[in-house]
Amino acid sequence: MTHIVAIGAGQAGAALVARLRSQGFDGQITLIGEEPVAPYQRPPLSKGYLLGEMGLDRLMLRSDEWYVENNITLRLGQPVESINTDSRTIWFSDNESLHYNELVLTTGSIPRRLPAAVGGDLAGVYTVRTLADVDAMRAEFQAGKRLLIVGGGYIGLEAAAVAAKLGVDVTLVEMSRRILSRVAAAETSDYFRNLHMSQGVMILEGVGLETLLGEGRVSGAKLSSGKEIPVDFVIAGVGILPTTRLAEVAGIEIDNGIKTDAQGRCSADHVWAAGDCASFPMGEGRMRLESVGNAIDQAELVADNLLGAGKDYVPAPWFWSDQYDTKLQIAGLSTGYDHIVTRGPAGDAVSFWYYQGDKLIAVDAMNDSRAYMVGKRLIESGKTADAAKVSDLSVELKSLLK
Repeated sequence: MTHIVAIGAGQAGAALVARLRSQGFDGQITLIGEEPVAPYQRPPLSKGYLLGEMGLDRLMLRSDEWYVENNITLRLGQPVESINTDSRTIWFSDNESLHYNELVLTTGSIPRRLPAAVGGDLAGVYTVRTLADVDAMRAEFQAGKRLLIVGGGYIGLEAAAVAAKLGVDVTLVEMSRRILSRVAAAETSDYFRNLHMSQGVMILEGVGLETLLGEGRVSGAKLSSGKEIPVDFVIAGVGILPTTRLAEVAGIEIDNGIKTDAQGRCSADHVWAAGDCASFPMGEGRMRLESVGNAIDQAELVADNLLGAGKDYVPAPWFWSDQYDTKLQIAGLSTGYDHIVTRGPAGDAVSFWYYQGDKLIAVDAMNDSRAYMVGKRLIESGKTADAAKVSDLSVELKSLLK
């Protein structure tokens, strides 16, 4: 009987095994996870779960019964030590082994941590990636406490929103000249800077962390500006790295992640990869996408290809972020844009449309699901939208699809 094994019980791993069963695969499936819990949603960790509005049961992607009913073996809390691609064997840290016919690496990513040299190993310094990470820091979120967030990306901003809602005194530092500089236009940065500052968050741009202060536990921070501030706890939101250790040790080719071909195959026979950990061909180069949408879409494609579909991966990127009462929805990739068209504001809704020449390539929509959906459909169909019509609020968005 064919045995398909996935290492990494996150969004991609869960999507892969579900797709295999829904497509009629009746062989053996094993999903291996390093964490001791079944696959769960990660995005709400820094939003509803941290805020206390979403319980653990609602985080779970599937019930325990579902895995039993679909004859999927979960091996949780079992770190994999190594892979032998010649014998198609997985070795666990307790020296137990498992044979596979096909292996899928859905190992995801790990957060960048602050170096020990700047105090990153002090107590009270956290990252936001796993359930255990958030459970460890939840007790810190008390009114009047002083939080330093290092990094002005979406994770840092979402944590800032939760903290501000709970009455925490928040300072966020971003080394770049503006928050979200790596992922969004200045217009989107301006929107969220104004939103956070209106909620009492202190945002310092063009300012980095020089060192954390404290004996055993963090008590302050010295910034690159020379200023010292008192701190009760710290969250590092300085990006993530693809989890490639197992692939590297196994001699599988790495290129900004685990290198795959257009169908998800790795350089070793009978090994595939999907999700945050995988880089795939895109145009004349390669791409690695860090998103729920990519994890699901790519994992489902690999599942189909394991069953013989022979399909190439064509990403249709989408992202979202919840901060305070604002829902940001993003369609497409803004890389290479040369100008922005603004639609709105109309009430609390506004959207920023990214163009490369006359071509629409991405949309950031704040509290405007209609702009997001229209933009997403246009981008995925390879169509564009007349900029003058986009900016004209008297023009119905649906008319852009005609």
